Amino acid sequence: LISIGDVEEFCLLTEYADGESYAHDLERLRDNDALTELDLARADALCDYLVEIHEVPGTDAGLYVRRIRELVGHGECIMGITDSYPQHPLFPASTLERIEHLCVAWRWRLKHRTHRLRQVHGDFHPWNILFRSTAEFTLLDRSRGEFGDPADDVASLTMNYLFFSLQRSGRLEGALESLFLRFWQRYLEKSEDREMLNVVAPFLAFRGLVMASPLCYPALPDTVRQKLLTFIFAVLESDSFDPQKVNLYCGT
Repeated sequence: LISIGDVEEFCLLTEYADGESYAHDLERLRDNDALTELDLARADALCDYLVEIHEVPGTDAGLYVRRIRELVGHGECIMGITDSYPQHPLFPASTLERIEHLCVAWRWRLKHRTHRLRQVHGDFHPWNILFRSTAEFTLLDRSRGEFGDPADDVASLTMNYLFFSLQRSGRLEGALESLFLRFWQRYLEKSEDREMLNVVAPFLAFRGLVMASPLCYPALPDTVRQKLLTFIFAVLESDSFDPQKVNLYCGT
């Protein structure tokens, strides 16, 4: 036996994966707005992958309740992110407190929807997606658990189309808007999960808080942070999400 009493950190050794981060594609689209057929194919491949894994149901209703609770209260999710915010004029304590209160209300709105428990990735953002030269990809860091609400995965990816577009032009438009709307339409048609529009708000808010964070993105212009903040409040205060109204939610 070898004691692990003095261990400081555990590392998980996994198979090495080739590829380039999907974030590089979004950075290119932010900088030149030139949409290619490969961009469309990659977005479709990611969408279809989510539709496929989200077809696998979970069986533990209590696990769904736990995942919704963790969305709001976990150290890596909404309350953990707000606790990590440094002092900033756009984010006084009263603003972050109001966001938390709205998210707690959403927890009570969602916790009974245990029928939504599905297989998920759990952290489906561009830096966890490696593409090879085509639309073939490998996923990294499935660290938040095998099951959850499909809205988590869809919000995680599509918020990045908005994020990079806001950096480019201060609104959702051009190539990144095309990918955003294409992804949402394709996913809703293939999954037939229209209920997602009634539950996705706190997942969108979580990703928005990460993107607006002065700690996570210290060089981000405050104009972008403000639009993300406006978006967060707009979706949390709406009964359902409409992908066609993103610019309205951002105040643009």
